[in-house]
Amino acid sequence: MFRPRIIPVLLLKDKYLVKSIEFKKHQYIGDPINAVKIYNDLKADELVFLDINASAQNRTIDVDFVSKLSEETNMPFAVGGGIKSIEQIQNLIAAGAEKIIINSEAVENPNFVKQASEEFGTSTVVVCIDVKKKLFKGNKVWSKSGKKASNFSPLEFAKLMEKNGAGEIIIQSIENDGKMTGYDYELVKEISSGLTIPVVALGGASNYNDLEKAHSQGLATGLGAGSIFVYQSKLRGVLINYPSIEERVQLFNK
Repeated sequence: MFRPRIIPVLLLKDKYLVKSIEFKKHQYIGDPINAVKIYNDLKADELVFLDINASAQNRTIDVDFVSKLSEETNMPFAVGGGIKSIEQIQNLIAAGAEKIIINSEAVENPNFVKQASEEFGTSTVVVCIDVKKKLFKGNKVWSKSGKKASNFSPLEFAKLMEKNGAGEIIIQSIENDGKMTGYDYELVKEISSGLTIPVVALGGASNYNDLEKAHSQGLATGLGAGSIFVYQSKLRGVLINYPSIEERVQLFNK
């Protein structure tokens, strides 16, 4: 039977792993390469690395770091953070990234996604859509690490990104980020049912059962999470973890 991908989403700040709550309150987790080695042993489906300072510092995720990831990582991985040019994408792919993730630049310049997909193919281009409610205006797409609101509704923007050639969408709830209270299932379902390309749910997973629920009720084909893969419980003691192959089979074969 079909089993969705389970994807640890790892945040980088000053070359270290951190975990956020609502894109703030960053807690130090540890060294990213050590985490990669553990995920190798646990046979993770895929990894995502997002440099959360890159846009603000007018740079991309570090190319040398991506090259080191490529040497250490046994599974496919995607990278994001500050990407806004074709040359930057070319450098990151040459360093070993299988996919690149565009966030703020997709909002500021939607045509850039079209340019990137035409140059590198749709399977290489992922758009991460950060969503938060705006007072009296409902859910809106935000950029600049959740600091700048756009006029786009999530579904309107997701459809535009699909039209412009994005091969995959990560839909992330800023308000659920790091809270471990469950995904925004209605948001995931709205985006998944409105698109033909794969959708990855992100933001709020509290346990492995939330992954199954986002797949069965939200229709997501990829299940991203941070907290449950770096903490041992809601008490937030750091423990890199991932479901075993047997757990993954059982989870989606209920």
